[in-house]
Amino acid sequence: MTQFSANRGFPAGNPIANALVIIVGSLVIGASIVLGFVAFVVLSVILMIVAAVVGIRLWWFRRKFAKAGADKGGKPGDPPGPSGVIEGEYRVVVEEREERQD
Repeated sequence: MTQFSANRGFPAGNPIANALVIIVGSLVIGASIVLGFVAFVVLSVILMIVAAVVGIRLWWFRRKFAKAGADKGGKPGDPPGPSGVIEGEYRVVVEEREERQD
C-alpha cells in the first residue's frame, strides 16, 4: 500500500541538505528574476533604437519631399505633386457655323 506522510516538505531528512536546497533554490529564483529584468531592458533598448531609426528616416523623407516641392515652385511644407498649373500643348479649335440666309 501507498503510505502518505504528514510532512510533505523536503525529501531529505538531513537538515544541512534541506538548507542547501533552500539556498540553491533562492539563488536560482533570484538569478532568473535578474536575467528576466536584463532581458526586458535589452529588448526595450532595441525597440527604442528601432523606433528612433524609423522616426528619423520618416522625418528625413518628409523633409526631402518638402524641399523637392519647394524647388518646383510650391510653398515649403506643401506636399509634392501638382500645384494647380497644368503644363502642356493645346490647340484652339474654332467651330465654324453656317449661317442660313433665307
